Amino acid sequence: MPVGIEAWIHQIPPITRGWIALSVLTSLAVQCQLVTPLQLYYSPRSAFINAQPWRMATTFFYFGSISLDFVFHMFFFMRYSRMLEESSFANKKADYFWLLLLSSFMLLGLSPLVNLPFLSSPLAFVPIYLWSRRHPSTPISLFGLITITAPYLPVALVAFSWIINGTWKAAAGDLIGCAVGHVGWFLRDVWTREMVGGTTFFTEAPVRLKRLFGEE
Repeated sequence: MPVGIEAWIHQIPPITRGWIALSVLTSLAVQCQLVTPLQLYYSPRSAFINAQPWRMATTFFYFGSISLDFVFHMFFFMRYSRMLEESSFANKKADYFWLLLLSSFMLLGLSPLVNLPFLSSPLAFVPIYLWSRRHPSTPISLFGLITITAPYLPVALVAFSWIINGTWKAAAGDLIGCAVGHVGWFLRDVWTREMVGGTTFFTEAPVRLKRLFGEE
């Protein structure tokens, strides 16, 4: 691997880097026909009744076959997940992992209700949404065509996904991700400030998890 690329990869924060690596490897495995999407998707019946628990994890790493939509989701996820991990969660790897883990459980619970077998895109929208709410005045240029402020970013990305795929159903997962991201933002930035006045189980990683990440 060229030194420049290796250095760039190591500059990406660890949680974001790990998720990107697993997602790219999963899509390459499907592209090379080492596995099929049918072995990766999530359904309660397959995961629990048919004793295939790995589906609860693989559903978050498959962004689809390598295509324009794949590049679109990976680019924006990597950009804003990295920015969030480097700012709000700087030196708080456990808390960022905890945010994604709790969001994953919420999405697994919602999946059967909205018929979403793959949850990678919805989960990717959680850090995008949270970053956009924590930087409300930041201007963002979309493809050099229009400039918006950060809170409108999730809506713009959902609309773009809709346009790429030609159907609103393709953007349904992104909308669910925004909803879960809103819950995460509300618990961390509104509830703890205005109603509880402190951190809770849902906003701060357990001590054991922090120890696992070497933070305590």
